[in-house]
Amino acid sequence: MKLRYIIAALVVACLGTGCDDKLETFEPQGYMGYPTTIEGITSEALPGQIHLTWNVPEGAEFSYMKIWYDDPLSKQTVYNVVSKGTAELLIDDTRARFGEYEIFYQTFNANNEGGEIKSIKATSGIAPATITEKRTEYKLTENQLSTNAQEPSEGPIKNLINGDTNDFFHTRWSSPQIPLPHYIQLDFNEEHQIFALEWWDRVVGNSDGFPSVVELQISNDGSNWETVKVLSGFAASSGAHITTEYVDAGKPFTHFRFNVTSTTQNSSYFHMAEFKFYDVELDIYDPETVELD
Repeated sequence: MKLRYIIAALVVACLGTGCDDKLETFEPQGYMGYPTTIEGITSEALPGQIHLTWNVPEGAEFSYMKIWYDDPLSKQTVYNVVSKGTAELLIDDTRARFGEYEIFYQTFNANNEGGEIKSIKATSGIAPATITEKRTEYKLTENQLSTNAQEPSEGPIKNLINGDTNDFFHTRWSSPQIPLPHYIQLDFNEEHQIFALEWWDRVVGNSDGFPSVVELQISNDGSNWETVKVLSGFAASSGAHITTEYVDAGKPFTHFRFNVTSTTQNSSYFHMAEFKFYDVELDIYDPETVELD
C-alpha cells in the first residue's frame, strides 16, 4: 500500500476513535521504489565469448540485475545475475555461426520487484578450434641417414639412432673444415607431411657446438630443397632434451634435412646424442563448423 493510502486510513481511524494528537510519523516498511533501468549496455565480440559492459548512473536505485538469453547451442535459456556494483559480464561458450544473440536485462530492487525489461543485440567472436595430436615415432634406419660433414675420426651418424645418449654424432671439426650449414638428411621410402622432432644434445663438458638455429627443409627429389620452418630459442647445452611442436609442411615430402646454420660459441661444427622423427596425426574440432544435433 502506498504512503498516501496508509495515512488516509490512519486519519479515518483517528476520527472514529479520538487518537492522540501526538501521533508519530513513520515510513512504511518494504516499499523500495521502482528500480532504475540501466541504459547503454554495449557488447564486444571475443573468441567464443560476448563481453557486455555498462555504466551504473550515480544514485541509481536497484539491488541487482538479471541478464538472460536463449542459447541456440544448448537450446536453453541462460540466466546471469549481477550485483549493482558490477559493470560487466563475460558470456562464455558462444558462437559466431549463430549471428545475433538477443540479450535481455532487467533491474530488481531488494523486494525482487523488477523494472523495465530491455534488450540488446550482440554477436560472438569466432570460437577457437581445438587440436589433438597423435605422434608416432618413425623408426629410422642407418641407411636412411646421411650428412654433408661427417667427422672422420669420431661420432658416426648411426649413433643418432642407437638409443644411447652417452655417445654422439659429430660433424667435421678436423682439417679441412667444412663451413656451416651442416645437416642431417633423412631419405624416406614414403611420403610424410605433418611431423615433429625430438633430439638430445651431447653430454659433454664444453659449451660449443650445440645446434642453436636450424632450418627444417623438405624435398621430393633430394636436389631441390624448401625451408618450411626455422627453429631457434630452444635449449642448447650439454644433455639438453628438445621436443618440437608439430610442423605441417603444407605438402607431402620424401626427403628431409635438419640443417644447422648456427651453433653455440659460433663453432664451425655441431654434435648431437640422439635424434627422432615423428609422424603427427591431427584431430581438429572446430566449434564453428561441427555438425549440431
